Amino acid sequence: MRIDILTLFPEMFAPLKTSIIGKATENGALDIRITDIRAYSKDKHHKCDDTPFGGGAGMVMMAQPIYDAINAIDPEHKSIRIYMSPKGKTLDMATVKELAGIENAWLTLLCGHYEGVDQRVLDLCIDREISIGDYVLTGGELPAMVLTDCVARYVDGVLGSNDSVSEESFSDNTLEYPHYTRPQVFEGLEVPEVLLSGHHANIEKWRKQQSLEITKRLRPDLLED
Repeated sequence: MRIDILTLFPEMFAPLKTSIIGKATENGALDIRITDIRAYSKDKHHKCDDTPFGGGAGMVMMAQPIYDAINAIDPEHKSIRIYMSPKGKTLDMATVKELAGIENAWLTLLCGHYEGVDQRVLDLCIDREISIGDYVLTGGELPAMVLTDCVARYVDGVLGSNDSVSEESFSDNTLEYPHYTRPQVFEGLEVPEVLLSGHHANIEKWRKQQSLEITKRLRPDLLED
């Protein structure tokens, strides 16, 4: 899978070079490319924002640098172009699986900043708007990393085991069961006996029961869905 990220602050994406995502990039399962929008500005000072027409607080990202950056990366519009926006559809597992399941998927993620992006470049270039929640951040960089991390986990070769995604929270509209590892007793708290039994059917039954109980307590809305 290829993911292009357009941003004014490429230095913010250092976390994508570490841990599981970093290893997946090294082994070729992921192709993540970060583009500095400022490089496409026609202003001699590489300016990419200006005051909004009609007045108001803050600055707005200009259309030209974004338009040129997107079309330099994807001149034939072969990628799915996504603007990370608080106005977008809220990211959920259905969307994650949809994007990850596209054959030879190529995503282009636009990170807004300041008060937002000139609407004209969105009208001309963007296919979808996606939000990570009903709140506002200082920019789209963190949402872009969230989307990249979520989608990447469903790409073949990124995780060591397919069980990691099939048994985790939200995979079947329930939250994940508790996990335990050594030592067997910690601060007086013991690992549930069933996990030490070696009886796989009973362990599976216990895990499903725990998932349902946790979901009922913390996110009953998921069971309604």
